[in-house]
Amino acid sequence: MAGMNHHIAYLTDMDGVLIREGEMIPGAEHFLQELEDNDIPYMVLTNNSIHTPRDLAARLRSTGLDIPAERIWTSATATADFLARQKKAGTAYVVGESGLTTGLHAAGWILTDDRPEFVVLGETRSYSFEAITTAINLINGGARFICTNPDVTGPAPVGILPATGAVAALITAATGMEPYYVGKPNPVMMRSALNTIGAHSEHTVMIGDRMDTDVRSGLEAGLRTILVRSGISDDAEINRYPYRPDRVVDSIADIAVNVLDPFGDGHFLPGESEELEG
Repeated sequence: MAGMNHHIAYLTDMDGVLIREGEMIPGAEHFLQELEDNDIPYMVLTNNSIHTPRDLAARLRSTGLDIPAERIWTSATATADFLARQKKAGTAYVVGESGLTTGLHAAGWILTDDRPEFVVLGETRSYSFEAITTAINLINGGARFICTNPDVTGPAPVGILPATGAVAALITAATGMEPYYVGKPNPVMMRSALNTIGAHSEHTVMIGDRMDTDVRSGLEAGLRTILVRSGISDDAEINRYPYRPDRVVDSIADIAVNVLDPFGDGHFLPGESEELEG
């Protein structure tokens, strides 16, 4: 999707950066418009594997953000991409929702509980004791264990709810097998998103609201990082970690004012010779 003449690309988290509690964060629409107007490639990332990119695009439109499905990269699509690179057509037992099953079907994989090569665990609205038991026995029988993302909790109307990482810990306790997590903070998710938009890590900025997933995965993938305070992280949270983002801003609106040079150092601006060649 990206041309070779681009000097900057963006990966951005969704929740806490573009939307919060189902509402658009002010400035998000301006940021996206600036990317479109300047023909800047981008991908919106989310560790949530429940919904397909098309479903998420529709949900985002209801908040006022028009993001094409092909610009949305979930931990489910990253997992399907990862498995397809491991093997063109394989078999898997899946515990998850349509975002995960649709992604694996599109990658040519067969979903089965009959001696699958992999057990793939993703987010779901209601984990079935029967499905978890089946997953445990299949892993004990030799199936390899993959998880979409390591998040142990998610937000709920009252308090929190257990997420993929928590259920994975249950399965690990019963099998002794640790899963391979594809989603953030694994830089594999970032690399696959970069490959999809044809961008290079040296020319890409990662925007997120979490130090432990967004900033860490951007750092480990070789991207420059921006942390926004519009999600869950504040200055006290930042200081808890031994690494830092390249820039900290209040919200996405602060980046929208200069998407071509977000750090004000000219790093992503084309040089004179490159401008002449273009």
